[in-house]
Amino acid sequence: MKTILQAEALHKRFGRENVLNGIDCMVREGEIISVIGASGCGKSTLLRCLDGLERPDSGRVLVDGVDIFSPAAVRTKIGMVFQELNIFPHLSVLENVTLGQLVVRKRPRPEAERKAVEMLRMVGLGERINAMPASLSGGQKQRVEIARCLAMDPEVILFDEATSALDPTSKTEVLSVIRDLAKQGRTMVIVTHELKFARDISTRVLFMHKGSIVEEGTPEQIFDHPRQALTQVYVNNLRSLVFDIDTPDYDLYKLNAEIEWFCQRNTLGRRYVSLELIVEEMLTKMMPFTGPIRICIHCKELSQEVSIEMEQEGFEGRIVGREGTDEISLMLLEGLCSSIEEEQRGATRVVRLEMKSD
Repeated sequence: MKTILQAEALHKRFGRENVLNGIDCMVREGEIISVIGASGCGKSTLLRCLDGLERPDSGRVLVDGVDIFSPAAVRTKIGMVFQELNIFPHLSVLENVTLGQLVVRKRPRPEAERKAVEMLRMVGLGERINAMPASLSGGQKQRVEIARCLAMDPEVILFDEATSALDPTSKTEVLSVIRDLAKQGRTMVIVTHELKFARDISTRVLFMHKGSIVEEGTPEQIFDHPRQALTQVYVNNLRSLVFDIDTPDYDLYKLNAEIEWFCQRNTLGRRYVSLELIVEEMLTKMMPFTGPIRICIHCKELSQEVSIEMEQEGFEGRIVGREGTDEISLMLLEGLCSSIEEEQRGATRVVRLEMKSD
């Protein structure tokens, strides 16, 4: 396969912080590469260097074998979709997608508009061609960004967390468009926290940590059989949420926000609503507060099955079927869970619940 884009020994600092530490990678024609890693590990900076938006302190980026900062480089071969929604608010959808073609590609207006309409239809916005950005949802604005990028005919498309600022519905819209682009054989590099999406769509996955590529391989290698301990920790942490309650005055809103974020990054849709109900109901039953409570929510990556474990030292009485149990409360739990089990581990009572599938 032809190598379109290549990074050689990239180093980049911001002040005293080393953001990239000798990155080497290449992008071949037809590849879909997902770049994963914790926030702040250098993923976005790597993409900005690949696009020429950031100049590395040392090393180089080659586009079809030519340094990206060379006058001979064809920068339009690389397109980028950002996490920020950057469409022009004073221009219509059609004008937003046409403008770059007129200025950079020097296309005649009729040709540029035909191309814009074609790309907007491709991303499902054929009916919104004359709309103004203020009337669009976040997902629609991001799809305009994608259409604008596609209209420039790039050989490689870089996506920098293109769904991070979107609500769950808009996120699904944009991920569906990216899936369709993958089916078309487009070459893409995607920075994402959507683990299941990365597994489904990628031909290769890069895991970054503190400015370095720690491990790369197929999705199966990275997600099922990671070789490096850092990769194992990252993958497992994305599938689990642990929340410790040390006081009866715990922050329920923070807990619910973490549950919602956990569901979003594991593509669990609106299951966070049910999860929040289960956790709140269980916490109510474990009161009055007699000691620290630990909540552990785990998602099986392939099946998307979700289990919840709650443990508290000294907790007395059984949740299920005990005398005096609130029948409405019990019906709610049984309606949301396929099983509820309890066991004693030393002085600690552990309740384990398996959520029902959607």
